Amino acid sequence: MKIIVVADTHMPRMAKKLPDRLLWELRDADTVIHAGDWTQLSIYEELAAHAPTVGVAGNNDGPGIIKLFGYRKQLEFEGHQIGIVHGHGTGKRINTEQRALDSFKGTSVDVILFGHSHIPLQKRVGSVLLFNPGSPTDKRRQPRYSFGVLQLNPGAIKAEHIFYDDKS
Repeated sequence: MKIIVVADTHMPRMAKKLPDRLLWELRDADTVIHAGDWTQLSIYEELAAHAPTVGVAGNNDGPGIIKLFGYRKQLEFEGHQIGIVHGHGTGKRINTEQRALDSFKGTSVDVILFGHSHIPLQKRVGSVLLFNPGSPTDKRRQPRYSFGVLQLNPGAIKAEHIFYDDKS
């Protein structure tokens, strides 16, 4: 199962359309997961035109997106428990990773997907894969735009970042 993972699209302020590199990867996606800061519901509609799309709201999302998605989800794909949260809250951006972990404290998850910092991250904390896809449209101080691809099979999880220079 191929899952495209995005966060922090901040559209249409940061981009008028989904980047070509992301659209290319969406061709054969089974699911899309958005880890918050969509900023417009039309982004959900665009992604959902390619594959079933789920996600959570972020700190820049309005009441309609918050009501539709909520701030935290736990889903199962291919026997793997996937936690999704934006990662915002009190404290500085450097605490985003810890806030994401704390959001699923006491629950059994294999992967935690989060955003908010715009900093791509992939690391293991104990048995949990912590994954931030970065942003496909708002790289901030990062050298490149990015999103993620999760390949899930029963008993196996493979995560990778897709990096690119042009968001058009």
